[in-house]
Amino acid sequence: MDVEGYLAQMEQLLAEARPVPLSASVMVNRKDFEDVIDDIRASMPEEIRQSRWVLKERDEVLEQAEREAEQIVADAKNEAARLISETEVVRQSQRQAERILEEAREQARVLRLEAEDYVDSKLANFEIVLAKTMRSVEKGRERLRGRLVSDELSGEIPVQEAPAAPASSQLYDYEQG
Repeated sequence: MDVEGYLAQMEQLLAEARPVPLSASVMVNRKDFEDVIDDIRASMPEEIRQSRWVLKERDEVLEQAEREAEQIVADAKNEAARLISETEVVRQSQRQAERILEEAREQARVLRLEAEDYVDSKLANFEIVLAKTMRSVEKGRERLRGRLVSDELSGEIPVQEAPAAPASSQLYDYEQG
């Protein structure tokens, strides 16, 4: 019989008990009542032990779940902080990379402009040297033509001589510009 059966038996004993005159009390057969209580005690320990074990297990499971939940929350907070930190590091790195790239582009632009100015300056000097050289060549050819014409008119055969060194005014001094 289970606990509820024993409780029903006790209720039946109370219902069948003789009332005490002039009171709300009843007289119950002590031996019958003690037998029911003994039966309850004999059947209760296993159920109580099981219920206590279930309650203890439940409390342990709840405590373990709470510890795990706290650990999960702590881990999540740590991971979130790490990700935020990494994200901020990445952002800072990207900003710095962009700044360095922009500085490099500016330096490259300045160097390109300086190089273009330098090359333009050298080309202008070279153009001047070439112009002077061309004038010098033209003058030399004109003189040569003039000599040849006068030699032909005079009937003399020209003798090739080593070219004379040009006058210093005809040479362009590259160092002086």
